Amino acid sequence: MIFALITLGVFLFMECVTWCTHKFVMHGFGWFLHADHHQPKYQGVFEKNDAYFIVFAIPSILLFYFGTYTEYTFLFFIGLGILFYGIAYFLVHDVLIHQRFKWFKHTNNRYLRGLRKAHKMHHKHLGKEEGECFGMLFVPFKYFKKPKI
Repeated sequence: MIFALITLGVFLFMECVTWCTHKFVMHGFGWFLHADHHQPKYQGVFEKNDAYFIVFAIPSILLFYFGTYTEYTFLFFIGLGILFYGIAYFLVHDVLIHQRFKWFKHTNNRYLRGLRKAHKMHHKHLGKEEGECFGMLFVPFKYFKKPKI
């Protein structure tokens, strides 16, 4: 039970890590890798921004290695929380929002529409300044409201 709580806690904490990394690294000194992600069209299968998947995978891989070196320890379950967040990030950000894969093209779920709307607001800024909505799973409630007609 404690290992499941560790995994869930790390998964939830990764949203904070993602927000901070997105705001202060990707829109800061790491902009040179993230800039192509803010361009209107993908120029190919991969973009420089995809390097961040590798950067985030390294701690998870190391935690898996050291968490199973002699027996399963809490380190393994921290790595598992990071991995699960990475999978969620891929599904939400690359598949649902940017539709790099056409798996969930016609969703009508209010929460998922809110996520897409918030991310669209983030991408309206083509530069690294004046950004908004740096999170991925938790975004301001205003993006989930139904538009007034």
